[in-house]
Amino acid sequence: MRRNPFGVDICCRKGSRSPLQELYNPTQLELSNTAVLHQMRRDQVTDTCRANSALSRKRRVLTPSDLKHLVVDEDHELIYCYVPKVACTNWKRLMMVLTGRGKYSDPMEIPASEAHVAANLKTLNQYSIPEINHRLKSYMKFLFVREPFERLVSAYRNKFTQKYNTSFHKRYGTKIIRRQRKNATQEALRRGDDVRFEEFVAYLVDPHTQREEPFNEHWQTVHSLCHPCHIHYDLVGKYETLEEDSNYVLRLAGVGSYLKFPTYAKSTRTTDEMTTEFFQNISSEHQTQLYEVYKLDFLMFNYSVPSYLKLE
Repeated sequence: MRRNPFGVDICCRKGSRSPLQELYNPTQLELSNTAVLHQMRRDQVTDTCRANSALSRKRRVLTPSDLKHLVVDEDHELIYCYVPKVACTNWKRLMMVLTGRGKYSDPMEIPASEAHVAANLKTLNQYSIPEINHRLKSYMKFLFVREPFERLVSAYRNKFTQKYNTSFHKRYGTKIIRRQRKNATQEALRRGDDVRFEEFVAYLVDPHTQREEPFNEHWQTVHSLCHPCHIHYDLVGKYETLEEDSNYVLRLAGVGSYLKFPTYAKSTRTTDEMTTEFFQNISSEHQTQLYEVYKLDFLMFNYSVPSYLKLE
């Protein structure tokens, strides 16, 4: 087995306590204090699912295709549901280090493009039904969430305002402009690279859109990607406390002494102030409709209604 630079074997954890045991029966005091916070977050999800059962449990049974966002690490008994625009590139990098059996040691040496190659990580939908059930029962399941509208603006900025994202412009931009822009030029209809945020929101709240096909994963709701009303997540990490929560997961997995969540200052990050600005030109009718689309995510993960919203 190859060793990482710290001289510690990255796999395998046989004989030691599992992350699940460490989470629910912590042996260290500082882990106990954090466990209380995460119990509150779990309770919030459970209460929201119960209170909104008609909405949150539309489908009683999950199919394997519902599990394609759940990345499995067998060596450390972890299942991570990735949510785009919530540090998922860095978490995929970490999962590649954890599952790579020594092939990778520094997550930041893994190019972002490589982290998103499906074959580099194993997802839960690739297992048989008995294997899926066994892992859901005995592995520690976690996900990371973010204020829904901040995540939405982040997705819009990344996919529609960056010139290099031509596949999104062609796939979604042309469709949005065709449907939402009166008197669009032939150039705009062909390129789809100048979608305005108001047009993007109008597209999202248009009933035709939701009937046509599921949302793209970058703006799909967290509850639709990760199914927290059907799958009991042991740990809900938040973008607002990303480092602490991520390093807590790594400590529970027994790798915290040599593996840390990668940090770097990102000046382009979408902030609350930026999100407020983007919503200034959105009509109160569309704001209300958009809030309804993401309402369960707001409630489930304890995000208050943004003060800038003008709800009808």
